[in-house]
Amino acid sequence: MAKRPSKNGQAAELDDELLEKDEAAASAGQNGDAPRRKRRATAHSMAASQRDISVSEFFAKNRHLLGFDNPRKALLTTIKEAVDNSLDACEEAGILPEIWVHIEQTGTNRYKVGVQDNGPGILKKQIPLIFGKLLYGSKFHRLRMSRGQQGIGISAAGMYGVLTTGKPVKIISKVSRRKPAHYYEIKIDTKKNLPEILNGGGDGVDIPPGEAGSKYIQKHGIEWIELDHGTRVTIELDGRFHRGRGSVDDYLEQTAIANPHVTLHYLDPESGTGQGEERVYERSTTRLPREPKEIKPHPYGIELGMLVTMLQDAKAMTLSQFLTSSFSRVSPSVASRICETAGLSTRANTTKIGRNEADKLFQAIMQTKIGAPATDCISPIGEELLLKGLHHVVPGEFYIASTRPPAVYRGNPFLIEVALAYGGMSSANRVPLDVLGELLAESDARTLRQFLSSTFYGLGSEAADKIIKEAGIGPRTSPGKLKPAEIARLHEAMRSVNLEAGQTMNVLRYANRVPLQFQHGACAITQMVMQTNWRSYGLTQSRGQLPTGPVTIMVHVASVWVPFTSESKEAIASYPEIQKELRLALQSVGRKLGMYLRRRLKVKQEGERRNIFLRYLGEVAGAVSEINRADRKKLYDQLLLVAKRKTASADLKLDERGKVVDEEPTDFGDNVLIVEQKSDFGIRNSEAKNGQKGS
Repeated sequence: MAKRPSKNGQAAELDDELLEKDEAAASAGQNGDAPRRKRRATAHSMAASQRDISVSEFFAKNRHLLGFDNPRKALLTTIKEAVDNSLDACEEAGILPEIWVHIEQTGTNRYKVGVQDNGPGILKKQIPLIFGKLLYGSKFHRLRMSRGQQGIGISAAGMYGVLTTGKPVKIISKVSRRKPAHYYEIKIDTKKNLPEILNGGGDGVDIPPGEAGSKYIQKHGIEWIELDHGTRVTIELDGRFHRGRGSVDDYLEQTAIANPHVTLHYLDPESGTGQGEERVYERSTTRLPREPKEIKPHPYGIELGMLVTMLQDAKAMTLSQFLTSSFSRVSPSVASRICETAGLSTRANTTKIGRNEADKLFQAIMQTKIGAPATDCISPIGEELLLKGLHHVVPGEFYIASTRPPAVYRGNPFLIEVALAYGGMSSANRVPLDVLGELLAESDARTLRQFLSSTFYGLGSEAADKIIKEAGIGPRTSPGKLKPAEIARLHEAMRSVNLEAGQTMNVLRYANRVPLQFQHGACAITQMVMQTNWRSYGLTQSRGQLPTGPVTIMVHVASVWVPFTSESKEAIASYPEIQKELRLALQSVGRKLGMYLRRRLKVKQEGERRNIFLRYLGEVAGAVSEINRADRKKLYDQLLLVAKRKTASADLKLDERGKVVDEEPTDFGDNVLIVEQKSDFGIRNSEAKNGQKGS
């Protein structure tokens, strides 16, 4: 048997033996002795096809993991990543953020997205790496609260734009009034995960201030707003613009709730046609959130393999010095207790700690009582600003906010905040006729019932059926095929039908001030809302479902590392510690809601009792006066006083929906806002009562 020259002679000889067997089997098959056997790959042929996989190449093929699985979602994800980066940059630099979002349609299902901020800008050499390389950033290794975590989002959005349109990402950034702006056109080399600069001979272009620079920018299709400093990113991509739930409009509105210190300028695609309008979400406070501080990892959050790696990477130092300098909440005395439990010397050299000693050290850490990590690494919204933000955007009559004390999961500090709004009209009641027509035309829902349930928050199937029945339209009618007269009937039904009983709770989910728009059912927030017994707080609820009623609840999870279920950052994982804090926070606002609803119910019941008394008081007084020869009027007045005393709660003034007006205050505690509503459609007048915090 001939042998081929090879670096590994044994492997080559084995391959030759297999090859000879295959040839013999094939020959036998041709002679009819045995079935022919298919030749299989050899070790050499398999080795020749194996190579490194670039992270950019992986996510380009699996872009659904990053939230780019369909055009509608891709448009929202692109804007979300750009806005999140802008907010982080402004807050870290101590600048009150002002952000411009511009969407322009450039073709069929093709849009140009531009997002600009007034942040500190980006250094020239960093621009290609930030926008042209995946897994590049400054936030992954820092334990402090921030919106971005992985260094993937905005570069992945640019990669999606290049993949779907072939057009590069355009970035302009300026760090100072005295220095020129830097302009880059970039695309990612997915095989190498490196930026490829397409303009300025591979070095970008410096744009001087003034008219010449403005003309150059406009020539490249960029709507740069002249500022002393800031960054604008422009991405053209395949997308789909729509309104309603899960839309860009909805995302920006929810962003304004959780970030009352930001001013948002929003120009939608229809603004350029004259049909839309520029919307501005003005900031409701000029106070920046407290700057979170970076902390070291907590000992309870590490695993054995991580501890071994940290020991290997540590410089030569004593074990006590390693513990106190590498972890938070480990003082010299705590380090001594850990070493004593592990049976190791505090002066042991870290370079001489072996695998067995590291295991003992890890077990000792888990057995030693160590204080919870510091919480100055978290910047919560705060109960007062939660009330302001929710009342600014969500109509209602009763608002309550609650913030839980900080807690820890896997050594990571986190904090839960909840705000609740009750009452007010559904968004379906308030939609204008022309906007309804646009929503129907843009919807991809197959039936009218599906359109109503998926477009308007809190509108369940029961309420949708009421509207359709009132409008006299078939429930399976396609939304896009409705005639103008049918749209008008549908609009009138949406305004006239009482939707309070058919509404489902509207859940707004946030993580580090960022709205979560998709994967509701997979999120720990939604799961804990459904597991809470809202019936004890006066709401109607079926088992395992969201409660019904005109209720909007906002839940914010703030942490140094939010445990998302995927790279697209759309749902929060169900850690037991997080579930516990969510349950307690929901119960806290639920108890205050129950107090308010029970008071409303009592007023209604006492009013009904008084009506029954008044219905028969005249006949009783007349019958008794005939028997006793008493004064009928005097007897009637006395009976009326008794009825009023027995139904004293009914003296409280009510509006047409049973809301108490001008009553003696009930103490609901702090961070409660009651809004008095006039009977005129859509008119609200807010008033803080009982020392409660208003807007």
